[in-house]
Amino acid sequence: MPNYIITVYEKDGTKLVDETIEADNDREGRKKGEAWLLEHGYENHTSRVTSTSGKLIHFHR
Repeated sequence: MPNYIITVYEKDGTKLVDETIEADNDREGRKKGEAWLLEHGYENHTSRVTSTSGKLIHFHR
């Protein structure tokens, strides 16, 4: 199962979170990443979800 990395930043660029999740594919990785952000209260922070191969699958500014 592929890994995906959720990264969350403060407005000043400080990294708050660097969390790894597992998903079957990019679509599921994006859904799980967005759900994780909502669950942990980071929906209004700058965030991204990337695959371990470096593919950007979610970005929120």
